Amino acid sequence: MGKLAVGALRAVLGVVLVGTVFVQALMLWTLVSGNDPEDGSMPLTALRVVTIVGLVSVQVALVCVGRLVGMVRRGTVFSSAAFRYVDGVIGAIVAAALVWFTVTAINAPGQRDDPGVTLIMGGIGVAILGVALIVLVLRMLLTQAVARDVEAARMQAELNEVI
Repeated sequence: MGKLAVGALRAVLGVVLVGTVFVQALMLWTLVSGNDPEDGSMPLTALRVVTIVGLVSVQVALVCVGRLVGMVRRGTVFSSAAFRYVDGVIGAIVAAALVWFTVTAINAPGQRDDPGVTLIMGGIGVAILGVALIVLVLRMLLTQAVARDVEAARMQAELNEVI
């Protein structure tokens, strides 16, 4: 991965992280201060709380991806240390799916006239879980690559002893 690509990705991750923290702070301030321009009805308050929690899952994924990019830059991504960050990304995606299913459940009573919206939202939640499964498969590939890297290092050490 080139220096320009790593730098651009880190910049994007930083901007998105700062943006999500800003949005969280504003939403939390609105909830705590009572300066809600709406009537403060339960679904809107619940949606705001769920959004704040959902943004935490995005932030976890951003930090984990940032750490993985750092490992790529240093050439250490094919190590067991990378697994915790990949697991963090998988957990964040699953949490985002659960948040989405919560939003779907909160929104469902308002969609009694058109239940198709709820079905579509549920389908989007399943698609988000599908992304988590894709990352899980990529984790399995990383596991194989790390195992091969360890095996190659062992064989190289044996070869060096012979020579």
